[in-house]
Amino acid sequence: MAKIRPFRAIRPAEGYADRIAALPYDVYNTEEARAAVKGCPDSFLRIDRAEVNFERGTDPYSDEVYKKAHDLLWKMVDDGKFVREEADAYYLYELTMDGRVQTGIVSLASIDDYLNGVIKKHENTLEAKEEDRIRHVDTVNAQTGPIFLAYRANSVLRHIVSKTKTEEGSLLYDFKSLDGIRHRVFKISSREDLLTIEKTFSEVNEIYIADGHHRAASAVKVGLKRREAHPGYTGEEEFNYFLSVLFPDEELKILDYNRVVKDLNGLDYDEFLASLMFNCKVDPILELGGFAQRDASDPREAQAFKHHQFLESTVRPTKKGQFSVYVNERWYLCEFLPECNSTDPVEGLDVQKLQKYVLEPVLGISDPKRDPRIDFIGGIRGLEAVEDRCEVDCEAGFAMYPTSIDELFAVADAGRLMPPKSTWFEPKLRSGLFIHELDY
Repeated sequence: MAKIRPFRAIRPAEGYADRIAALPYDVYNTEEARAAVKGCPDSFLRIDRAEVNFERGTDPYSDEVYKKAHDLLWKMVDDGKFVREEADAYYLYELTMDGRVQTGIVSLASIDDYLNGVIKKHENTLEAKEEDRIRHVDTVNAQTGPIFLAYRANSVLRHIVSKTKTEEGSLLYDFKSLDGIRHRVFKISSREDLLTIEKTFSEVNEIYIADGHHRAASAVKVGLKRREAHPGYTGEEEFNYFLSVLFPDEELKILDYNRVVKDLNGLDYDEFLASLMFNCKVDPILELGGFAQRDASDPREAQAFKHHQFLESTVRPTKKGQFSVYVNERWYLCEFLPECNSTDPVEGLDVQKLQKYVLEPVLGISDPKRDPRIDFIGGIRGLEAVEDRCEVDCEAGFAMYPTSIDELFAVADAGRLMPPKSTWFEPKLRSGLFIHELDY
């Protein structure tokens, strides 16, 4: 049974939400973060990636960086850029992207539910990445980035969400971020609704981490560390919970997570394509966006084909079992042969079949998480990003059909892990809209 509870949030004061809200820390490297905060003195990224406040060359994992994050957050609170709620509440966080709306319930989730498997994982975490967020959360004494959780849609919760959005005075924030995503936040404070939400989740047997495995693991380890330091803990202290946003599965969309490879493992283009045919049907794409391929010697037509915004509907896989390959400036539509299919929740994933039948046997990439010959491109960047990489430093690109939320649930329910870079969720939750302060 899931233990979900309301909390006393620290949140942006009126007029500050759009200035503070920032993409998650792990979306950026240090230089990208420096560029993102330029001219944005209130960006929460200055707290989540506090090394940007120091000269280049500063160790991002130094004590002074974590202390800076602490000092910046609590100075902003003291300066009135954040407000402290006086009572427990849930919140709704609504994101609208390309006309699609998803609404999550902002709450606290139990570290015990993470430890006992009620909150299910589908990815491994890296100790080094965990250590960074452990030190960040512990030093700041607050959880600053929510964990993206998913649950199977529920009519009771659906009703509360819908009702809250129509209630006068419930809307706290309404703004558009630079990427065009609309963000709205509503407050749920009625005693009846608080109790109903808590009771409804107490009858839910599984909750799933969609995104934020490292943040979740780090929050749990901070909680365990503080339990050890305070053996008389009751279980109700704030460090026993972590900041979360829970979304119903019916509203979520997973984008493709595409691959590019640096070389063809000694094969020429024809040999590479021939190798694919052992396990796949391979069809060259002769028509591009409805335009038959013509004389590429015409520079105008060559340029049109090179920068074909109209192509993706043709190039992009349209069903499970398909993937597309870009090699030698040309796209090929591929489909795994029936004998490659599997009812196993992991072996049946398209990303796993690509690994098993193409990347490892053909290209010699046995460990995609560590092999420097492979890189990954989130579907939000489009297939042109795949082509661009193949023009710069890669020999081939693979466009994948997106993993479904049901596939993610099936893997997690089986206690298994998905291959690296299997899911790309959009839109991304913003950090800084909700702060969960820890005690002690």
